[in-house]
Amino acid sequence: MKIRIKGNSVRFRLVKKDVEAITATGYCEEATNFGSTVFKYALKKNDASDELSATYTDNTITVYIPAIFLEGWATNDVITFKGNMPIGNGEMLFILVEKDFVCLDHTNEDQSDNYANPNKTC
Repeated sequence: MKIRIKGNSVRFRLVKKDVEAITATGYCEEATNFGSTVFKYALKKNDASDELSATYTDNTITVYIPAIFLEGWATNDVITFKGNMPIGNGEMLFILVEKDFVCLDHTNEDQSDNYANPNKTC
């Protein structure tokens, strides 16, 4: 699982094992150890809502995904879930959760667990 953060937006990109974990157990987490502290980012199934939401507590970003979104996600063609969460003062946090595709350009990153890219050329 990878994240991208810019301003008031957060994007989670999931490989197959991540999608399988969140759909099977309702939870998926990654951690980055900085020595003196650990930064975590997680996805958690939410049975009580039909909208994406997020929190940041104890050095952990957690995105809550409605349970209805996760039904069959590991095997269906749905790629992306997205939404805007009000954060006060008229501002919104944009949340995007998506399946991670194999890159079309050359990369040294391990992509063995990524989804096949539907675009065969750039």
